[in-house]
Amino acid sequence: MALLLSGAASMKSQAYFNKTGELPCHFTNSQNISLDELVVFWQDQNKLVLYELFRGKENPQNVHPKYKGRTSFDKDNWTLKLHNIQIKDKGSYQCFIHYKGPKGLVPMYHMSSDLSVLANFSQPEIMVTSNRTENSGIINLTCSSVQGYPEPKEMYFKLKTENSTTKYDTAMKKSQNNVTELYSVSISLSFSVPEASNVSITCVLQLESMELHSLPYNIDAHTKPPPARDPILWIAAVLIMLVILCGMVLVLFLTLRKRKKKQPGPSHECETNKVERKESEQNKKRVQDHVPERSDEAQCVNNSETTSGDKSTTHF
Repeated sequence: MALLLSGAASMKSQAYFNKTGELPCHFTNSQNISLDELVVFWQDQNKLVLYELFRGKENPQNVHPKYKGRTSFDKDNWTLKLHNIQIKDKGSYQCFIHYKGPKGLVPMYHMSSDLSVLANFSQPEIMVTSNRTENSGIINLTCSSVQGYPEPKEMYFKLKTENSTTKYDTAMKKSQNNVTELYSVSISLSFSVPEASNVSITCVLQLESMELHSLPYNIDAHTKPPPARDPILWIAAVLIMLVILCGMVLVLFLTLRKRKKKQPGPSHECETNKVERKESEQNKKRVQDHVPERSDEAQCVNNSETTSGDKSTTHF
């Protein structure tokens, strides 16, 4: 049997954190050798076995515990799939194919592959740590992105106005999880906000092959914020308004009371009405009887004459 030993060049492959990666082994099998006659296995850069297929049957006894239950072999493509990829899985892997003959194992094929692991950073997020004040006009911002790999190249703020675009480079703070080995990064910035123009601020995370941009943080142009109200002046204004209101109520009360005193009482009106009614009835009675009115003086004269007449009769 002709040997098919091949020193194929190393291939590069990528996998995402917690996903499935592929470790190829480009064996053509031009002689159509049965798997029952082959021994196929993969090992990592530390010589730990990931998977072994011995004469057509899986052999988990030689598999290292860290890889047990995490692999599956695609016989059609001669590819080993490594599931639940972790950052620690990055590195170099090798596949070996041996022919199991009467004289033992005969190497037929060998291939190396380099696996890199990626983890997508979250979209950068801008947060305001303190708003600008009336006197300083300074605003403090932070931008953060978490759970990514590998370590990003840089992180910066980009400030855009109507007339210019400015890049603010600041020191990037980073931390790495001891278990997952994922990175979290952040930057901070304090700057004076122009009052006469609109400002749009973006946070940019520069990775090896791409950029991630935050949502823009917009600041509208406006004048300085109004000064804070003095609580003492506010209380004084309220007291003045209360005094004015009480004065108005008092004046209204006195005015109504004065008008009430000027109006005649109901008893006086009743007496007046009774007198007027009595005089009206007497006038009607005189008219009916045709009795002329006589003055007190005329009555007195008649009385005098009657008295004199009586006296004269007595003398005769």
